[in-house]
Amino acid sequence: MDQTDFLIIGAGVVGLAIASEISERFPKDIVTLLEKHPKFGQEASSRNSEVIHAGMYYPENSLKAKLCVEGNRLMYEFCKKWSISHERTGKLIVANTEKEVSTLESILIQGEKNGVEDLKLLNRSEIAALEPEICAKAAVLSPSTGTVNSHSLMKRLEQLALNRKTIIAYKHEVLKIEPENEKYRVFYSSPDGSLQSVLSSWLINSSGLSSDKTASLMGIDIDEAGYLLHPCKGEYFSIPPSKAKRISHLIYPPPFTDLRGLGIHLTRFPDKSVKLGPNAFYIDEEDYSVSPGHAADFFNSIKDYLPFLELKDLTPDMAGIRPKLQKPGESIHDFIICHEKERGLKRAINLIGIESPGLTSCLSLARLVGNMIIEA
Repeated sequence: MDQTDFLIIGAGVVGLAIASEISERFPKDIVTLLEKHPKFGQEASSRNSEVIHAGMYYPENSLKAKLCVEGNRLMYEFCKKWSISHERTGKLIVANTEKEVSTLESILIQGEKNGVEDLKLLNRSEIAALEPEICAKAAVLSPSTGTVNSHSLMKRLEQLALNRKTIIAYKHEVLKIEPENEKYRVFYSSPDGSLQSVLSSWLINSSGLSSDKTASLMGIDIDEAGYLLHPCKGEYFSIPPSKAKRISHLIYPPPFTDLRGLGIHLTRFPDKSVKLGPNAFYIDEEDYSVSPGHAADFFNSIKDYLPFLELKDLTPDMAGIRPKLQKPGESIHDFIICHEKERGLKRAINLIGIESPGLTSCLSLARLVGNMIIEA
């Protein structure tokens, strides 16, 4: 592994999708993927709601909106082609106050602007016909929202990349990056702890929660560039199967106004388990524990629209961390996907702040990166 044509840092779902895409588009080139963990998807990619989003929340013409709408279509096509476990469950965004109903109307308008063509506003009787166990005055129905088994998705992307001769190296952590003859010398620790390096013509940073640190290794001032990440934690609580089977759709409240999260919602996973979450709060240190004491907050958040649930039904389950670009109190920030040629880093692409809808958008993100390479 002395030299490579493309070096991708990070084997989350986006990094794997990029490896698969580039190895298909450039079959004569060497593609290498470095991941610090022992296997793929150990951070945000495996600790989320596994939802295939439709794209109605995000600002018009933003990368999040465009890539999510395209990614939704690509994801269903990909899952069908490769027999990946998924379900087009549909989603209800529910409202019980006049203010929440007004938010639903805004979501409908935003969805139409973004090209989400199948949204429908439902009244109380229409909701009851679909979900008699929930309580809601109005709801937006999103038929194209669903779920995907993220592990199976990543496993297939990994296999496609390997079949196209991609080199995937786990337990390899990038420590230093130096320009060398218009290429990049990337130093990394190998599984035995030794320091080694590889020279690459292209460098693609898709390292998720570490993507700002990886950008700083390139010599970029991440504060000045606006690349500094602010980790935001989200916890999940599971509910018993006897209660889970009473709901067939994903059930969401209106989202937070700053979109730091989409609110504590009910998600049906492809394995038929059902979880509530996530909440959203900023943290200073990596921590994947779930506080049992937060169960009361979860229950108070959902009791108005899921009246059949009781506090005793909630069991601590898992937690994830979002790589957010927005600070507490700031408005939504878009994905950063930047070819750094303006900073003198030709053939270096940074992907920063790839949070939700990153899973939905992984295939469209990979296409965008492939197009950026071709255009360069």
